[in-house]
Amino acid sequence: MTQRALDSSGGQTPGRGEHSPDTSRSSRHPPASRQAGIDAGAELDPVHPVDPPPARRSAGLSAAEVAERVARGEVNDVPVRSSRSVAEIVRANVFTRFNLIIGVLWVIMLFVAPIQDSLFGFVIVANTGIGIIQEWRAKRTLDSLAVIGEAKPTVRRDGVAAEISTSGIVLGDLVELGPGDKVVVDGTVAEADSLEIDESLLTGEADPVVKRAGDQVMSGSFVVAGGGAFTATKVGREAYAAQLAEEASRFTLVHSELRSGISTILKYVTWMMVPTAIGLIISQLVVKDTDFKDSVARTVGGIVPMIPEGLVLLTSVAFAIGVVRLGRKQCLVQELPAIEGLARVDVVCLDKTGTLTEGGMDVSEVRPLNGGDEAYVQRVLRAFGSSDPRPNASLQAIVDAYPADGGDAGGSGADGGGTGTGDAEAWTVTDAMPFSSARKYSGAAFTEADGTASAWLLGAPDVLLSEGDPVLGQIEQLNEQGLRVLLLARVPGGEPAAPGAADEAVPTALVVLEQRLRPDAGDTLAYFADQHVAAKVISGDNAVSVGAVAGKLGLAGAENTLDARRLPSDPDKMATAMERNAVFGRVTPQQKREMVAALQSRGHTVAMTGDGVNDVLALKDADIGVSMGSGSEATRAVAQIVLLNNSFATLPSVVAEGRRVIGNITRVATLFLTKTVYSVLLAILVVCTQVEYPFLPRHLTLLSTLTIGVPAFFLALAPNKERARPHFVRRVMRYAIPSGVLAAASTFATYLLARHHYSGAGALEAETSAATLTLFLVSMYVLAIIARPYTWWRVALVAAMGLGFLIVLVVPWLQDFFALRLVGTVMPWAAVGVAAAAAVLLEFVWRWVGRRFGA
Repeated sequence: MTQRALDSSGGQTPGRGEHSPDTSRSSRHPPASRQAGIDAGAELDPVHPVDPPPARRSAGLSAAEVAERVARGEVNDVPVRSSRSVAEIVRANVFTRFNLIIGVLWVIMLFVAPIQDSLFGFVIVANTGIGIIQEWRAKRTLDSLAVIGEAKPTVRRDGVAAEISTSGIVLGDLVELGPGDKVVVDGTVAEADSLEIDESLLTGEADPVVKRAGDQVMSGSFVVAGGGAFTATKVGREAYAAQLAEEASRFTLVHSELRSGISTILKYVTWMMVPTAIGLIISQLVVKDTDFKDSVARTVGGIVPMIPEGLVLLTSVAFAIGVVRLGRKQCLVQELPAIEGLARVDVVCLDKTGTLTEGGMDVSEVRPLNGGDEAYVQRVLRAFGSSDPRPNASLQAIVDAYPADGGDAGGSGADGGGTGTGDAEAWTVTDAMPFSSARKYSGAAFTEADGTASAWLLGAPDVLLSEGDPVLGQIEQLNEQGLRVLLLARVPGGEPAAPGAADEAVPTALVVLEQRLRPDAGDTLAYFADQHVAAKVISGDNAVSVGAVAGKLGLAGAENTLDARRLPSDPDKMATAMERNAVFGRVTPQQKREMVAALQSRGHTVAMTGDGVNDVLALKDADIGVSMGSGSEATRAVAQIVLLNNSFATLPSVVAEGRRVIGNITRVATLFLTKTVYSVLLAILVVCTQVEYPFLPRHLTLLSTLTIGVPAFFLALAPNKERARPHFVRRVMRYAIPSGVLAAASTFATYLLARHHYSGAGALEAETSAATLTLFLVSMYVLAIIARPYTWWRVALVAAMGLGFLIVLVVPWLQDFFALRLVGTVMPWAAVGVAAAAAVLLEFVWRWVGRRFGA
């Protein structure tokens, strides 16, 4: 007799063994991607009966109908993008406030001064080009990874179910649904088998909504239990919810302390720059009776260095290169600042299944209870495996151990070879209740080979058994070994979905499952411990079992376990419990969300990892959500980072990349803002003393290139393992301000000394050269401090910049090109002496700031 199983509408369809296209959907998802068995959970709500089967099972659209709709443009043509378009990248890099200012000044200088005084404009063009190219490279990486991680809905056409891209759906398509699937377009339910959909991301309502034939479904929601199919009624831009989902899941520049900090700095710079520049213009063009073109050149020379234009570029480049580097490791960063965010994380919440353990499990033992017959129990399990065309990880282990053909599929506890082969095929499924996070168990009813009717439940023992049941003692011992235990219980009434069925169920057998530990999970946990990042394992499984698994992987505090059903509801008390314990079991999806919020209320930056549909709400609320590539479509849609290789071991690379970006940008920001501070102060001193501005644009272009531009590029991309610290603006400015003040004071002091020392023709050039020497030496000392701790390449970098300036001073044509010529020996050595005194003060100030405010 042919094995039968319930189809998604409650009718009979060919079973798993026949590989029917309508019931083989489970092959779409490896076990790790399915709703994570007992790890799921939610607030309890009523058990709903299976919908009555429709008159016939729809075959979906025909090929001709699809072609006709495509010709009419009735396709889901909303582009699912993971990054900005090329046009947006160009606009973002070219049309900036500072590029406009510099562009105007550049045009002026091209008319009034030699080409060497216009070099700063060519530098900006080169910088903008580098920024565009790097972000374009990052876009290509993101887009190629997004295609790999894109949701692939299953569409039934001509009676055959096949995966297609989201953009391939047409109006009227019949889209199949299973646990964890995201609803990708708006539609109407055509078939439903205990179908429960979570619409919380759209409506804010946490409880799943039961859907029956004729009900509406909206894009952006996702399936938490059961299965079915819906007919697409709105596709493309007609579906407003689809547009919202696209915006929510696309590449976005969300909140970033680094970006917001730089924006704050630039705002203050603008406020300082405008009045200072106006004063400088008046001073040089009106008050001073000098050559007009030379006055213009020196005015522009005073304004240009106030703008930290390269800082924004280097930040973008550092992020973009981080995206490319992580992309090579199959890590999709859906929101760019997520790289930074994970580096700031101090608590990471881990879902056990699919993160610490691999998705697959093995049946290690079956223990009959109350004198039950083991052979009969195996027949029940074999029939149970055929009751759900979309088995979760736990049921899949039973299917593998007790396959439909009656042979032994390798389950270590399954000796079912030859036991009741014919009987198993003769069992007929009459009712099925898929696993739901609302219940923590699934159910099925059968007509056995002899015509007897029976109904069964399979799920969490501590949910199905009453408190104090002696069987719980056995389960506790198994849990302490890190094993997962399911209870098979018989329902006397014959209806698994009947109210109170779980209370009346008679325990029949324990099914012991052995979980497969991820080989790299232990090293990853050790990394987080070494980096002082607290790891919290949050699971729907038994707390003792989860603690045992965590203990095997070396998690610190794994012995501190807590059953989430005993968690206090008060947020403050919950936060205390979260900080004291490391392992939490029997956690519902809503509790996961509350636990994340409780940790955040204590000032923690929280990352949440997960792959199951029960993790979606917590992933969305966490500071950083991390999903496995094989996870459900819903988790991939809301996560900022998707590990396409399904390897938890990739996370340290993301943390390291974020720390590299944050640490290095903090370093180079200090360089850029030191220049801004000394430029503004020099302009103010010039205005107050009514003297010529000491520098032409060419001088500051040379200084900026050697002391900031070139070294900052290398420092921004260098390895950096410093732990990310908050308060970016304060940390940068408390070093940049004293450094800029000392640089401006020492430079202006040298300039005033030179004005008293030199006289006659060529005096201004000699005065400028002496001041340039002092400013270069002080800036080099700032660079030398920032380059610490020294490595061979950092020393070589600083030395190369010093050598470059020395070459300019000794090569005659470079002296003429940059208008730099040291005259005599007294003033040059005086310039060196002033710079040395400033360097001593710099060292003292930096050390004092480090002790007073922390590094």
